[in-house]
Amino acid sequence: MNLFSEIRALVIDALEAMQAEGALPEGLDFKNVAVEPPRDALHGDMATNAAMVLAKPAKMKPRDIAEVLAGKLAEDARVDVAEVAGPGFLNLRLAPVLWQNVVKAALEGGTDFGRSTMGAGKKVNVEYVSANPTGPLHVGHTRGAVFGDALASLLDFVGYDVTREYYINDGGAQVDVLARSVYLRYQEAHGQEVAFEDGTYPGDYLIPVGEALKEKVGDAYLNKGEDVWLTEIREYATEAMMDLIRADLKALGVTMDKFYSEKSLYGTGRIESALAELEGKGLIYEGVLEPPKGKKPEDWEPREQTLFRSTDHGDDVDRPVKKSDGSWTYFAPDIAYHYDKVTRGFDALIDVFGADHGGYVKRMKAAVSALSDGQVPLDIKLTQLVKLFKNGEPFKMSKRAGTFITLRDVVDQVGPDVTRFVMLTRKNDAPLDFDFDKVLEQSKDNPVFYVQYAHARVCSVLKNAASAGITADDATLAGADLSKLGHEAEIGVAKKIAEWPRLVEIAGRTNEPHRIAFYLYELAGELHALYYKGNEDTSLRFVQEGEVATSQAKIALARAVAVVISAGLGILGVTPAQEMR
Repeated sequence: MNLFSEIRALVIDALEAMQAEGALPEGLDFKNVAVEPPRDALHGDMATNAAMVLAKPAKMKPRDIAEVLAGKLAEDARVDVAEVAGPGFLNLRLAPVLWQNVVKAALEGGTDFGRSTMGAGKKVNVEYVSANPTGPLHVGHTRGAVFGDALASLLDFVGYDVTREYYINDGGAQVDVLARSVYLRYQEAHGQEVAFEDGTYPGDYLIPVGEALKEKVGDAYLNKGEDVWLTEIREYATEAMMDLIRADLKALGVTMDKFYSEKSLYGTGRIESALAELEGKGLIYEGVLEPPKGKKPEDWEPREQTLFRSTDHGDDVDRPVKKSDGSWTYFAPDIAYHYDKVTRGFDALIDVFGADHGGYVKRMKAAVSALSDGQVPLDIKLTQLVKLFKNGEPFKMSKRAGTFITLRDVVDQVGPDVTRFVMLTRKNDAPLDFDFDKVLEQSKDNPVFYVQYAHARVCSVLKNAASAGITADDATLAGADLSKLGHEAEIGVAKKIAEWPRLVEIAGRTNEPHRIAFYLYELAGELHALYYKGNEDTSLRFVQEGEVATSQAKIALARAVAVVISAGLGILGVTPAQEMR
């Protein structure tokens, strides 16, 4: 049940009736007619811009349209008042029964309340994390993992067929560095003294990998050249790191549908096939690029390269796909990988990158546009940095990792639920401060606690109802006499619940799961405010002594809040709290 969609349909019906009566000209496009909450709640329950957006094409004054439209809407039993404001905005006050019916719909729908068919089953690939398999995930990966996972769940909730995917960067030189680093730990396991030179990975996490390699091959690689062991150790080390990464993701509650290896693109003709596709469209040529910005011509040597004409698809400059020495650039396998996604039949692609990949956005969008003839949109979401604090001071690096704070450091400190929720309390492209003390603080200023406490508070209400002998299962509550919910504070909570289906669709349309966290905080605030009003006005308490029917109506409202919180937390990958300690 989406009450905003229902009222918008009512507005469209009224506009069509005005056309039939000659009060509006035929042929108008109603697609930009919206119904939404008013900026000021004192102005009404909903507002529509219908008169404002139709005035110009109708060649009429917006207020003239609004006044006729207001009369039409007021004839419907669902609308108590329709008022024209300003130059032609129309504010609506709805009958209380509509808000009461929202409570019933939430209870009957359960955590599926608010689910949408907006996605119409279209196939979407969400690629996220995709960290180099050279060590444990760090805190930056944590934010990308949480954001990507919540986005995938959100898109599933609004009706898309979602594939969660991890691109394993196992085809570059960094994997050779990993192999050499593991070899040092392998030598160390044999009692040899080793030195980690610049460029190798000194983290303690490779110690057990070196020891396990010793157990597997004994001294077979000891004091041997790279030609003997590099390929084998590279394979072994990559798989060991991916096992570690999978375990880290599991600790955070993230499960991928597919892991795709970059290495599988090399020597298989896939890169050549993707570039041949672009060449067939006249987008590959031999040329010389201009010097990069900030480089003096004398510091730069012009070389002929194989280039992708990405400027034909919105990029700032054309991009090299093959170096002058004939080897592939980093961009070439990325093109091939995205071509593979396109050929797998996805209707839309989403990549979640760290902020340091901002320069990659236009070239990747150009590549996908070219490969799909503009038919498959690519949305690239950048996640900004996370700054960690403890006791007001920057949190120090992880000894285990050697150079950075790991995902496990964060999860071990505060748990996966807190980690996930906090990572979504800012828009993905805004920096995030993560204070280990504040995220565990039991106060309104801590959104994790505030939302969880609201859910736990409803669980407490249900326990109190059971103690009072009041039946309060969802089916019974959905059948309660909800007309007893008449106080403005109670209606206010129901209005907030009614926003949920609309909010979910907006978040899904914009690929912004942080909107869910923001909304849950606001909904929790409405529930807490109603609870505290009950301390002053006993008629607002959820359990009314000796008044079973009234109690059930009030408990139904509280339970509906818990249903929506549970649904929202489910999208964020957070377990709702049953009680707070």
